[in-house]
Amino acid sequence: MQRLLLGASVAVLTAAALPASAQTQTASQTASVDDVIVTAQRRSESSQKVAVALTVVSGETLDDRNIQTVNDLENTVPSLEVDSQLGGSQPQFRIRGVGLTDYAANNTSTVGIYVDEVAYPYGVMTQGLLYDIARIEVLRGPQGTLYGRNTTGGAVSVITNAPTDHVAAGLNLSYGSYDAAKMEAYVSGPVVDTLTARLSVAAESGGAWQYNRDTGESLGDKDTKAARLRLTWRPSAQTDVDLNLHYSRDESDGRGLRLITTPFTAGGGRVYPIDTDHRITGWGISPYFAQLIGASPNAKPFRDNEGKGVSLRLNQDLNWATLTAIASYETFDRNEFNDWDATASNEAGTFFFNDIDTSSQEVRLASPAGGRVQWLAGVYHANESVDGGFYSDFSEAKSLAFWMSTTYGQKVETTGVFGNVDYRLTDRLTLVGGLRYEDETRELNNFKTEVLAPTPSVRATTSKSQEMGEWTGKLGVEYTLSDDILTYANVSRGVKSGGFTTYNSGLPDQLEPFKFEELIAYETGLKSSFFQRKLQFNAAAFYYDYRDQQLQGILYTRTGRVGRMINVPKSHIQGAEIEAVWRPLPNLTVTQALAYKYGEYDEFFFVNSAATEAARDKVTGEYNTIVYSDRAGERLPFPKWDYKGSIAYDWRMGDWGVEAQTNYAFRDEKFSTSANSIIDSFWLVNAGLTVRPMDGNYALGVYVNNLTDDYSEESRNRFISASTGSPNPPRTWGVRLSYRY
Repeated sequence: MQRLLLGASVAVLTAAALPASAQTQTASQTASVDDVIVTAQRRSESSQKVAVALTVVSGETLDDRNIQTVNDLENTVPSLEVDSQLGGSQPQFRIRGVGLTDYAANNTSTVGIYVDEVAYPYGVMTQGLLYDIARIEVLRGPQGTLYGRNTTGGAVSVITNAPTDHVAAGLNLSYGSYDAAKMEAYVSGPVVDTLTARLSVAAESGGAWQYNRDTGESLGDKDTKAARLRLTWRPSAQTDVDLNLHYSRDESDGRGLRLITTPFTAGGGRVYPIDTDHRITGWGISPYFAQLIGASPNAKPFRDNEGKGVSLRLNQDLNWATLTAIASYETFDRNEFNDWDATASNEAGTFFFNDIDTSSQEVRLASPAGGRVQWLAGVYHANESVDGGFYSDFSEAKSLAFWMSTTYGQKVETTGVFGNVDYRLTDRLTLVGGLRYEDETRELNNFKTEVLAPTPSVRATTSKSQEMGEWTGKLGVEYTLSDDILTYANVSRGVKSGGFTTYNSGLPDQLEPFKFEELIAYETGLKSSFFQRKLQFNAAAFYYDYRDQQLQGILYTRTGRVGRMINVPKSHIQGAEIEAVWRPLPNLTVTQALAYKYGEYDEFFFVNSAATEAARDKVTGEYNTIVYSDRAGERLPFPKWDYKGSIAYDWRMGDWGVEAQTNYAFRDEKFSTSANSIIDSFWLVNAGLTVRPMDGNYALGVYVNNLTDDYSEESRNRFISASTGSPNPPRTWGVRLSYRY
């Protein structure tokens, strides 16, 4: 913390010491914080008038901070963590400690992810979305009375740039460390009088920052492509129709893991020491497994994922209300090879193959803006299917020595009816109420775990079903102390559907469905502006009563351990956040965000991993004693503290404008239940410098990510024997060019 405060002080003092000519501004420039218009409550309004905990990240901020994937959002948004489980391509979202950790593809996210109002229910579908973005709105707490899907953690709403009514074009190019290159481009404008269009494309290549400890071969090259076409048709002043067609392809290398704990003895007796260089990794693939998954016999971890989708949105002004209707279809094909033991030994090679199809329809009616009563009513329906599974290579694992397959088909049908009312009782006091009913049927069909070789056998087969019919809602009160100060308090109930564990299985207990989780949230907050709106200060405090929390747990057998999704009967989370934006000068902007959260199990009797591991037979490696204990009072496994901030200063030097900015983030330590170890806290500091001609339409920039070259991990795991961590990249740098027409 001291070095961050020192850095911030130096930046501010340096700005103050600049010559007067650098700080001279035109009369039209002011030092007030910009007003941000959002649609978090399904109507356009200032973010400071939205009485919920909300963070908005603009498209410009995404560019300035080099935020390229949804994972990078955690370094900007308070109380948000986004980790890719075990180095794979499947992000796991957690807001205020509420989030699902699961490496399988069939269970939906606890945090709702939306792109242009279309839900992306499965985490693996959310990669490759962040190009040509207008803004991202992150809401904390249960959502359901305004959104199509019901969530317990919150919502991340991505809004892409819309077609323009004038001709516009843009190009962003960047090149950096390890031959990393990226291109983004768009062209937008009118096609005919009533039709506008916007075509956006993006591509990435290179960036292989990891290397094989045995061969020196590089790992980590990106190979992604994406395109989006938006068409907006306005046949009349009362009607607009938006068509969104999009495509993405990811053929990148996978993320390599790093050996992090006691020396690992692989098949064949080779002993691997703990890795000391965090760029080191390793991998291997057996001839049989390569043939099984259709890969090269020298394959390294890879992805071959493809997403396609289309959505159609109608907005119709009916005078007495606005009708919004949205229909969408999304498909995602996942083919991904990961090496989870991070060595040339074939102890834990895994290949995922999934075909995900989702279709949804949403219809809403919303009252006209400005009335004393603001209301919204809607209905949502979705059908989802997830087919596929994964292959596992345990051919050199102790006590296993075989190849396995897990396959399944899953069908989900969801219908939700929701409504929300804001009633302005007086000019200062507003009452809020919302209600939702959700009905869901979830089926797991033809689940099968089998040994493929050397001796084929079926370990488990089953078909399961699960139903949920639940009411959720919200009650709140808002009070405006002045034009610049809004206070609020609310209580809300959210639920997140249950599901099925689809791991390699041979235990009946592992195949039982896990239940839906319920969260009752109590929250109070403040939104305010001071000093002629030069300082914007927001704060929120919350308490969560958590029932049947979904958790990635473990089961032990005599010869090993297996994963299973479980429910914690009762737990709680409490915390607070503050966010501030300060513009003491028209050309100086400082942002700060600090969040604290702490949670405990209140009722939880489960396996004690530490005691069970300690009782393991040191000669045979078998678990002769499986220890259970009362886990009530133990801390929930998420970071207590996170701190994010930025400093940006711009000035004029002759005919050029210059902007220097730095952004930084701190994430506290957290406990990894799957690895039974602590992931250390870490700092991330980034910096950039951009210059542009005052009368030109292009800009040149340089940037550095992880300026201090600190080591950090996003997740840990122990799969069979090897204990591994998924490291974040070291220090990288780059140059970029942008052009606007």
